[in-house]
Amino acid sequence: MVEIEIYDNIKRALAEAQRNQYTVELHLQMIKYADELQHITAKEFCEGVGLRQSFGTEFSKMRNLTQRLKAAGLNTDLL
Repeated sequence: MVEIEIYDNIKRALAEAQRNQYTVELHLQMIKYADELQHITAKEFCEGVGLRQSFGTEFSKMRNLTQRLKAAGLNTDLL
């Protein structure tokens, strides 16, 4: 999947998320696509999805967390 498609998928998921579930959905999407977005910076992620730059820290955290979750058996393809 190309980067622009990933950004579109994330934007769509966030738009459909209930208001009180927005941050949860954002974290889930970051984990889901962490491997495919491994080569980009947090700033590029925020720009691609249309988020404030302050969410870049969350992107970095979720990318790091994903490696631990996968080591524990998480299959991100099922998210």
